[in-house]
Amino acid sequence: MVPRQRDGGGRASAPDRDLVIDLARFFCLAIVVVAHTMMVSPVLHPDGTVTSDNTLGNQRWFEPVVWVLQVMPLFFVAGGMTGLQSWRRLSARGGSTFDFMQARMLRLIRPAAVLLAVMFTCLWAAQLSGVDPEVVQLLVTGAGMPLWFLAAYLAAQLNLPLLARLHARAPLLTLAGLTSLVVAVDCLRGMLPALAYLNMVFVWCAVQQIGFFLADGGPLPGRPALAAIILASNLVLGFLVWLGLYSGNMLVNLNPPNLTLVLLGISQAAALQLFRPALARIAALGWLRRFIGLAGRRSMTVYLWHLPLLAAMSGLLLLTDFPQPDGGTPGWWWGRPLVLLAVIGLLLPVLALFGRLEERPTAPVTAGSRPAAAVVTAAVVVFIPVIDAALGGLTLGLLGGGAACFALAVLLLGRIPARLLSDPGPGGSNPPLPHPPLSANVEP
Repeated sequence: MVPRQRDGGGRASAPDRDLVIDLARFFCLAIVVVAHTMMVSPVLHPDGTVTSDNTLGNQRWFEPVVWVLQVMPLFFVAGGMTGLQSWRRLSARGGSTFDFMQARMLRLIRPAAVLLAVMFTCLWAAQLSGVDPEVVQLLVTGAGMPLWFLAAYLAAQLNLPLLARLHARAPLLTLAGLTSLVVAVDCLRGMLPALAYLNMVFVWCAVQQIGFFLADGGPLPGRPALAAIILASNLVLGFLVWLGLYSGNMLVNLNPPNLTLVLLGISQAAALQLFRPALARIAALGWLRRFIGLAGRRSMTVYLWHLPLLAAMSGLLLLTDFPQPDGGTPGWWWGRPLVLLAVIGLLLPVLALFGRLEERPTAPVTAGSRPAAAVVTAAVVVFIPVIDAALGGLTLGLLGGGAACFALAVLLLGRIPARLLSDPGPGGSNPPLPHPPLSANVEP
């Protein structure tokens, strides 16, 4: 059980944050940002064309490293833990599935709508000013890469209330059913390649479901059993790779995702529990706790903006006489820390301008919930450009259309009624939802 903070009168006021989950999320975000600075490597050819090389991904030694540092499953395990807790608290307040969907979409698509609008405006202006359309398309494709995560995470979270009910009735059967769907899609994707994108939902819902088991707070396997789970899941994964059924490169397995990421999710969830005592001591350090708390409140903004800023900076440097070492050379590697510092420097004003969009938007206490039809319509509107981009690729026109769709969805969703976020009245038995700054790992 998570301990509670106490107010001056000694009463329990709100659940403490799970610092280990905060630390895990920060670690995942840091790995993603650092890795992207080592992957994006635009190349200006003598004929004036520009291409982009994945320098880190092309290194042979990186394949076993990314097996360990492929942290996307851990993102979804943590999302399952905090999402299930949020759903239970919200439903205890009398909130509905559509209230949960409304809150989740607002939290995620408000910052994304601004990103898409800014990207479209800047790249459209660049194209009008004479920048080669191929360069613009390259920037569109690269800078839009973080949006796949947003779409996958949102799809998993919107299904969370249904999956939570199934988990309450038959937890192991629900996870087995989702995993079976993943395997079925993997078996059929050779005949119907487009079918593979169904695993954007099935894979990440299955990994999210693993987080439900950790969120339940019941008896978990001991340390030897957790170590055995880590070993067994990686052995099965290695055997499937050895048979040639899947690639050993976990970047290849990421888009569209497949069974390997479910196995990694099991391994990473077990590792999180195995090392939890040590991680808790690290996360409890005062300075680190404050820093991670600050970063956590702006994590979606960091994730969405870091790659567009990196792509824009790299593209602009090609137009200057600034030294451009070839990707993979010693000079290129020595320059990566400077690139990382530059990206962080560019992120700071972006966080100041747009970071508050992640905070929960609340309406007056008297406001009612949005109609179910409005919430469902908003979800459809959001996923129309997402599905189009997945099947046909992201273009400048689709970027503008996506910005318009996301803005329309925000208007349809309105604002979250404060009654769903307030504490129960005197004598209420339900645990309170925390007020900003958040005091528990529950997202609005």
